[in-house]
Amino acid sequence: MGTRRRRRATFITFGRPHLSRLVEEAAKGEEIIIAKAGRPAARLIALEKVAFDREPGRLKHLIEIHRNFDAPLPPEIAGAFGMDQ
Repeated sequence: MGTRRRRRATFITFGRPHLSRLVEEAAKGEEIIIAKAGRPAARLIALEKVAFDREPGRLKHLIEIHRNFDAPLPPEIAGAFGMDQ
């Protein structure tokens, strides 16, 4: 079950000039309902952080670096990148 958020409603005419403040409040966990013509039109909530494990070498079996990886580029390719050899 997700975390409980405070909920608040505002009208779009108020939200436009105060958008950065509303985004800050949403980032802190508040749910903001934005109404247009008296009807709910949008919901502003914080993005959930995606957690992932960083493990060095995790993709080692998927990546192959060839022996000539750092060899000089052929002149026609180097020239396209503005590299004079």
